[in-house]
Amino acid sequence: MQKEITLKLTPSEAANNAIIKTYIANTFGVKENEVTGFYKLKENIDARSRKQVWINITLKAFINEPFIERKIDKVLFKEVHSSTKKVIVVGAGPAGIFAALQLIQLGIKPIIIERGKDVRNRRRDLAILNKEGIINPESNYCFGEGGAGTYSDGKLYTRSNKRGDINYILNLFVQFGAEEKILVEAHPHIGTNKLPHIITAMSQQIIDCGGEVLFEKKLVDFIVHQQTLKGIITADGDKLFADAVILATGHSARDIYTLLYQKNILIEAKPFALGVRIEHPQSVIDAAQYHLKPTCSRGEFLPPASYSLVEQVADKGVFSFCMCPGGIIAPAATNHQELVVNGWSPSKRNNPFANSGMVVSVALEDVLKENIFNHSKEKISPLILMEFQQLIERKAYDAGGGKFVAPAQRVVDFCTNKTSTNLPSCSYLPGINSVDLSNVLPNFIFSRLQKGIEAFGKRMKGYYTNDAVVVATESRTSSPVRIPRNTETLQHPQINNLYPCAEGAGYAGGIVSAAMDGVKVAKAIATKLQII
Repeated sequence: MQKEITLKLTPSEAANNAIIKTYIANTFGVKENEVTGFYKLKENIDARSRKQVWINITLKAFINEPFIERKIDKVLFKEVHSSTKKVIVVGAGPAGIFAALQLIQLGIKPIIIERGKDVRNRRRDLAILNKEGIINPESNYCFGEGGAGTYSDGKLYTRSNKRGDINYILNLFVQFGAEEKILVEAHPHIGTNKLPHIITAMSQQIIDCGGEVLFEKKLVDFIVHQQTLKGIITADGDKLFADAVILATGHSARDIYTLLYQKNILIEAKPFALGVRIEHPQSVIDAAQYHLKPTCSRGEFLPPASYSLVEQVADKGVFSFCMCPGGIIAPAATNHQELVVNGWSPSKRNNPFANSGMVVSVALEDVLKENIFNHSKEKISPLILMEFQQLIERKAYDAGGGKFVAPAQRVVDFCTNKTSTNLPSCSYLPGINSVDLSNVLPNFIFSRLQKGIEAFGKRMKGYYTNDAVVVATESRTSSPVRIPRNTETLQHPQINNLYPCAEGAGYAGGIVSAAMDGVKVAKAIATKLQII
């Protein structure tokens, strides 16, 4: 017989299959040799008790019958070499790649164009950025094969169950090389060291089936006739024509927003969030989350601890974003003289620091109150929040002193308006420079961050410490522009055959939600083309 069971175990017990087998046998009143095998269905950490951290495991046990390994439903992809239906996919991030894979399943040929480089060549540009402070605007942490997700951690969890089939996305990741544990973990994570190989395998599958993946191919114009998109023009002068165009360019492709605006294609300003990266020694976060004594470590059976924090300060949300245990702060800018920081973790999450975005929500009225731009109330540009984002990034670059050195401040100093006389060790490779960050961040953000961090310090022991550092600026939390689309057809309401997609259009936030949106858009196109 097959039975599902949920066990509450200590971390060492949860790591020992023999002990788990004993618990299964005792629960069902059978001998241990009658338990022929088991596999995990779900696993999560419960650290609410101050006395003991527990691991909750739901598993399927096989008793007195042959054990059957977990079945991963593999997708069979069609050949689309001779397909008469073609779709251009602009952007090779999670949305673009998963859209292309879905199009192939539906018998449609995808043609992905990506402004950046493939994984291997992109890695060289990242090394130059980190070591020499020289950026390639077309190949960086945001642009290139796999998009921002490839070198930005590989977190795979999402709160959005309504957007699509999460299990389908996770199963595809496993099919292309991810470990099966991502199907089980409450907060699945692949890791920046492993995700590039998976992305490369996906791209190769698209090519093997007859799709195209074209790197260093940048969209610069649309070919529109009578409100219908016929094709696109690339920077090298090529004209590409197709039955539809998926715009999956990510939240950092500012030139795309500008192009849409210049061509009078409807876009809208969209609220986003802006702030800093905050980095602690991982041991501080472990001690707070696992209720450890100062001299104790978490041990070998618990992963580096994470956190999720939110506080309302003066009617605005201050919240942690993209928390990276055992991680590294990275330069995520896409242009010269603009400084952006992000975070990532390798698969083992074994670096000595924990970092997280700590940000404040930004709405249109906040920017209008700043009186930075000469926008009349009658004609407010839909690019205004993007321009505000860009302005803060330039101030951060100047404050750091160039070459993507980041302005920084110790946490307590930040909250008590003191310029730090020195700074702690930090994972950010281009380096950090002691600066009064009130001169970088707008006051409505800076003051709320101060109060928010102080509140978090009362909630998490050790969080409010000068051993931690804040690094500016975390500004690419989401797109500051929305590209509208019809809720049923998913087409742009003004331009037929244009399908805004995922983060860059304002409809997703993270790898899994972007991938699900790509699948959703591909299916919508197939419906229009009367394929499904």
